[in-house]
Amino acid sequence: MGKKVSVLEGSMAVAEAVRACNTDVIAAYPISPQTHIVEDLSAFAADGKLHGKYICSDSEFSAASAVYGASAAGGRAYTASSSQGLMLMIEVVYNIAGMRLPVVFTGVNRTVSPPISINNDHQDTMTLRDCGIVQIHAESIQEAYDAHIQAFKIAEDHRVLLPVMICMDGWTLTHSFTPVTIFDDEDIQEFIGGPINPIHCLNPKDEEPISYGVGTDTLLLEYKYQMFEAMKNAETVIEEVAQEYKDKFGFFNGGLVDAYKTEDAEVILLALGSVVSSARVAVDELRAEGQKVGLLKLRSYRPFPTNKIVEYCKNARVLAVLDKAVSIGIGGVVAPEVKAAFANMGATPLIKDYIASGGKYLDVAAIKDIFEDAWCVSKESIKEQEFHFVKLLREYL
Repeated sequence: MGKKVSVLEGSMAVAEAVRACNTDVIAAYPISPQTHIVEDLSAFAADGKLHGKYICSDSEFSAASAVYGASAAGGRAYTASSSQGLMLMIEVVYNIAGMRLPVVFTGVNRTVSPPISINNDHQDTMTLRDCGIVQIHAESIQEAYDAHIQAFKIAEDHRVLLPVMICMDGWTLTHSFTPVTIFDDEDIQEFIGGPINPIHCLNPKDEEPISYGVGTDTLLLEYKYQMFEAMKNAETVIEEVAQEYKDKFGFFNGGLVDAYKTEDAEVILLALGSVVSSARVAVDELRAEGQKVGLLKLRSYRPFPTNKIVEYCKNARVLAVLDKAVSIGIGGVVAPEVKAAFANMGATPLIKDYIASGGKYLDVAAIKDIFEDAWCVSKESIKEQEFHFVKLLREYL
């Protein structure tokens, strides 16, 4: 197996992964902070290093439509976007998922305006949570690279056949440089299984032509049921592919969750994305002070790994959920799903939501502040205040 370590910008690492997977059609429309990914892929196309067709689209809606058609015709397809661009894609993403097309997306997280902002939070990708698209959050640039390679294998697995979105924090990951282990194209293509192998695809020369998305409304429930079952299957497939990736390349950057020092933790923080790295440092520092704290990294947001969350957090006194998206009218986006995971479980941890949407930067000190607040929480305070905007904790936030 061949590999090399190169210092790469996060966007370039993603572009390298997509190129190496022999993608047949890449459709793109630039929007910050996603732009460098599609620029790098465009450069590969101009230099003759790209296997497939690169389409410079007129809008994000057009880009999503192009990969929709390419996948329906039996091709391996990819696109990327951020923020308002992802909002413009939503209608098409519902179609891609509903027609069980294994398109791979990069969702570069950026807050949704107004007010106009280019900072990162998870509002954009989590708005697509009900579409039927698998969502995996990357903590690091290396993980983003590994996750994109795994994404094609997950999406194209016949037990799944759903689009997969790799979510990565804008600027923090896309525009940072770090050493990244890059694997040979041949090994990557062997891992994902060579060319795509669809069950069905559009073919005008076929003696038995098919059509996508037609049917009567009496079949709607059956369609949704099959999508639901496919998303459940994705839990197993995500774990299997992560293990296969480790067996092949030596990295276990995958799976549904990643538990860190949770075994005896009285307070556990659940978080997603790049903030997990700072949270891990905060856990180490607080452990050194004698505090029994832990961290659960939620890597797969869809499918939502209910059983894994309960398994690792059921014995904690308090479970603090760090939400980087807000659902106006209820609070955070992830925390209500965590609470639902513990429904009917009897004795459960107290669950408190800390909301840091709108691009709030959370350093180690801020995360330690969240742990401190969680230590002091009581059943009474939970009833009085279901969620807490992190910006209220410290003036520097």
